[in-house]
Amino acid sequence: MTKVVIVCTSATHLKGHPTGLWLEELATPYYAFQEAGFEVVVASPKGGPVPIDKNSIAGDFFTEAAKKFMHDADAYSLCSHSIALDTIKKDDMDALYLAGGHGTCVDFIDNTVLKDLIESMYNDPAKVVAADCHGPIALAECVKSDGSPLVKDLTVTGFTDSEEDAVQLTSVVPFLVESRFVEQGAKFVKADDWHPKAVVDGKLVTGQNPQSSDACAAEVVKLLK
Repeated sequence: MTKVVIVCTSATHLKGHPTGLWLEELATPYYAFQEAGFEVVVASPKGGPVPIDKNSIAGDFFTEAAKKFMHDADAYSLCSHSIALDTIKKDDMDALYLAGGHGTCVDFIDNTVLKDLIESMYNDPAKVVAADCHGPIALAECVKSDGSPLVKDLTVTGFTDSEEDAVQLTSVVPFLVESRFVEQGAKFVKADDWHPKAVVDGKLVTGQNPQSSDACAAEVVKLLK
């Protein structure tokens, strides 16, 4: 059976700002992969309970997929008992999917375990690497087999500078995903703020924001089918 590991943050705060996983960015791909007949595993840097950003379960941000997830005992159990990232190996999975939330700005960077896993997956032509919203921040840490930035010369997207400015966290995040990717030689493409955008370049899939979770997951399903 095709197996996808969804990696979520373990971080509850970003420089004093309460944060965590943006729930839609786990719930939407989880159900997309389930419906495709894939096995889904939830992992995190520390393992155990994945913290959920309270803003992602409020108002219009609390999407139907997120609501379903919170009332789904099997799904919520995976989130409550996530697998520690350092127990995951490349051969354990067919795709690695990095969910977002500002918590990733804490523990998806300076994380050698995640970096090594992403690089080993990317350099295997049989594997798929995907990341949505702030999940792509981890890609900025990674390199290709020749030592160049992983995103160099690739068409990618991620949370944009203007979206970061809109949520007033530009001065809080360690770096801006869009700006860093451009600095690294990527071809960064984007939709208008808060509109869906997913990009495929080879076996790398990136999504721009929470609104892109459906499109990002759908592209992963296409590559794995």
